[in-house]
Amino acid sequence: MSAHWIPIACVIMLHRYRIQFPPADSEKLEQDEVFFTLVEDGESKRLRFHDYDEIYKRPGLYEQLFYERLRCTSPEKVADLLQRALETVREPISELRVLDLGAGNGMMGEVLKRNGVARLVGADIIPEARDAAYRDRSTVYDDYYVADLVNLDPDKLEQLREWRFDCLTCVAALGFGDIPPRAFFNAMKLVRTDGWLAFNIKHSFLDHNEQGGFSRLVRELIFSKYLDVYHLELYRHRLSMEGTQLFYYALVGRMTASIPEDFLEKHGIEE
Repeated sequence: MSAHWIPIACVIMLHRYRIQFPPADSEKLEQDEVFFTLVEDGESKRLRFHDYDEIYKRPGLYEQLFYERLRCTSPEKVADLLQRALETVREPISELRVLDLGAGNGMMGEVLKRNGVARLVGADIIPEARDAAYRDRSTVYDDYYVADLVNLDPDKLEQLREWRFDCLTCVAALGFGDIPPRAFFNAMKLVRTDGWLAFNIKHSFLDHNEQGGFSRLVRELIFSKYLDVYHLELYRHRLSMEGTQLFYYALVGRMTASIPEDFLEKHGIEE
């Protein structure tokens, strides 16, 4: 692990959990169905990797599971590519106003804050994520919204617009139903016309045989006139429980025009 993650390692050492993975020959599950067993006070509890509300309630469990055991590298990778894109156009990251979508307990936010972004706002649909971010990384976000971006109420919409975002980040939160295409689209609409997008997706989501809504949204966006792609890189996101490498694409691009409201409908993208 990178030396940059020493502060996270310190959090992990304070909160150790007994985590058990199922046998390697157990039934093959989709990535969003994978589970582990957490042993607490002599009792065993099965949790899916996507049971974020339960995981975030336990300080350090997310870090121990995904960053220590499974060697997740995505926040560093996406942040690095964003930094390189900014250097290409000679724009300082210190002027960037970032909306971190699917912010969780602040792993991506911590990297962005360390890199010196001007403003950083988190957004997630579950209150446990915000609670964990404020508990574990209280100085990272300037604000944090618990909001459903598919059906955003007018007051929160206006509050988010007042931040005048020029960058949207989203790490390890796309493509498994956690963030619907409409939510990601609405988040993009909160970023100014020439703003940046920096996110990652499972490698198979760029396969033309993949017909899921989010997969189609990303493909249409990449080849549209609304986005210039600066970096599209295949990398190791993390390990599976069996120790095999799981590959994702990291994408950094700059929007070039206002995306029309009927973009999803026009391309037949399920919301």
